[in-house]
Amino acid sequence: MENMQAVNSFVAAYLKKKGFKEAEQLLEDLQNKDSTPVDFHNDPELAKFIHYFSQSEDDVTRYQDGYSKLRSWTYSSLDLYKHELLRVLYPVFIHSFMDLVAKGHLQEARTFFNAFREDHELMHSRGLQKLEGVLSQSHLEEMEFARSLRQSKVNIKICQYSYDLLLQYLHKTQSTAMLGVINEHINFLVSSGQPSSISDDAEFVALIGSCQDAANQINQKEIHWGLLEDSLEERLEKAGGLLSDSEKTEGENKEGDVDEIKKRSVEGGKQGASTKKLKKDKAVNATAKSARPEAKATSAAPQVKPELPLPVMPTEVEQSILEDLRNRVQLSSVALPSVSFYTFLNTHNGLNCSSISHDGSLVAGGFSDSSLKVWDMAKLGQQAGSSILQGENDSTSSEHVVGPNGGKRSYTLFQGHSGPVYSATFSPLGDFILSSSADTTIRLWSTKLNANLVCYKGHNYPVWDVQFSPVGDYFASSSHDRTARIWSMDRIQPLRIMAGHLSDVDCVQWHANCNYIATGSSDKTVRLWDVQSGECVRIFIGHRSMILSLAMSPDGRYMASGDEDGTIMMWDLSSGRCLTPLMGHTSCVWTLAFSCEGSLLASGSADCSVKLWDVTTSTKVPRNEEKSGNPNRLRSMKTLPTKSSPVYCLRFSRRNLLFAAGVLSKNV
Repeated sequence: MENMQAVNSFVAAYLKKKGFKEAEQLLEDLQNKDSTPVDFHNDPELAKFIHYFSQSEDDVTRYQDGYSKLRSWTYSSLDLYKHELLRVLYPVFIHSFMDLVAKGHLQEARTFFNAFREDHELMHSRGLQKLEGVLSQSHLEEMEFARSLRQSKVNIKICQYSYDLLLQYLHKTQSTAMLGVINEHINFLVSSGQPSSISDDAEFVALIGSCQDAANQINQKEIHWGLLEDSLEERLEKAGGLLSDSEKTEGENKEGDVDEIKKRSVEGGKQGASTKKLKKDKAVNATAKSARPEAKATSAAPQVKPELPLPVMPTEVEQSILEDLRNRVQLSSVALPSVSFYTFLNTHNGLNCSSISHDGSLVAGGFSDSSLKVWDMAKLGQQAGSSILQGENDSTSSEHVVGPNGGKRSYTLFQGHSGPVYSATFSPLGDFILSSSADTTIRLWSTKLNANLVCYKGHNYPVWDVQFSPVGDYFASSSHDRTARIWSMDRIQPLRIMAGHLSDVDCVQWHANCNYIATGSSDKTVRLWDVQSGECVRIFIGHRSMILSLAMSPDGRYMASGDEDGTIMMWDLSSGRCLTPLMGHTSCVWTLAFSCEGSLLASGSADCSVKLWDVTTSTKVPRNEEKSGNPNRLRSMKTLPTKSSPVYCLRFSRRNLLFAAGVLSKNV
């Protein structure tokens, strides 16, 4: 009752101040007629009205005191409920700041922002950096990030008891300013039972531009995640072309002598012994297949038709791929892959990206001096005494630069970009390579002719990533202009433009059936797009920082995404749900790769390690656990530390050998 008297007197004072005499008289009459209390928290219209009229001259004090007291109360709460209540602070903080700016209290808003920003720096540093640029009322409308925040609500999952505690505090302290902010900008998902675990916080801290209802509506769209009809794997299964373990081991020993030396020649004479060990490991892995039941992840995948006209594969190429598939090593928790790591030396902090061809025979590096360099592993292995990838920043484009051994240099230099090269990708057959640059262009190079063939222009800002489709001919790009685009090699204009992200699109990845692409953005979301219609068909929300890497499972059912904080998330494409977050890396996850049968996930990070995760045990979620939203965690099977080399690139060959590349860093 006292709460309502305070509210009524507040409203009456406001109406009197503004000169609304009729409304003031009507309010007085209503008070005299009916003295029954009104539940103003559960009445959204009244709560919104309270929020708007409460913005008077004493706004600054009420916002600062209200938030400071809410913060102190939250941090002094019981540990059981504290982590749920802490979720409320960030949205209340940023909306209090923007409300002060909107009311014209610019200096006070800046003081408020600087006083409390450290509380949220760890989880929301990028969002705070953007809001730091809000210096006037006009910026709230001009800046898309700020405008989208003010027009949307954030969903926060909270248990019933935590929710009751929060409301009790707000009513007891009469924090009308905080109550107005919470009512207008937070949508509580109240659940019965115990508070959710701290590890689930990631699902409820992302602030997205569109409201959650719109995201849920998008995620209801039907998608076809299966494999293409008449794929090579399907043909091999129908033909019964899978070799027995003994035949596979024998075949690998014969072919491995040539194939493995070609792939591993970069390690040179000093590491010649490791080549023999590698072949021995492959044979052991092949025989270890008998320790696990025969299972192929791709066999259960449904068949779908391609939405894009696909190129015809030459017969000799098809035969070569089929031969690789027949000799593929089946990986599992008891049969881990052999790993070949290529280390760049003497790059002088100039290496921005790296890429490895599907068979490991070619390695590319993109540099800050706008050059692209490609090493042929077979030729590099023929040079006596050379066991490293030399990435020195040359100032000349001559083809006859003398190398350390007195001969020609060990790489092919591609020059044409006018800005740093941020991404490179080989075509499935290795005959082409694409590079993207800060000069806003994408260039297609021929590894056979060692020449630039096409320059694709369409993006308006730097292009962060480019990826060939699994069948070649098509490729996708992502840019600082907040769009992703799909291209065909034979056309200089993009076929589709995917727009919807609120910030940079940092990475892009093709689905196994080429009907979809996934994009990761600095807005902390991942989106799945239909290449035929250009529509967004899934929004994946849960990351706390910008997404830097994506990978699709070979059967097309799952997707993995890695972010700047070192967190990896495994997603189910059909439901749009996160199966489980993978914690282990301590720095940015720059690259992800699934093994060819989908049983393992490899991750490479700036923390100078490669981790192997067991996918098979975690994706088979029981129905009761699926409903409760608490599936088994992915198991980290092995951590492979490097010698002070952040991992730039990972690639599983068709025979399941894991290739990795990184640069020796003295700063680590």
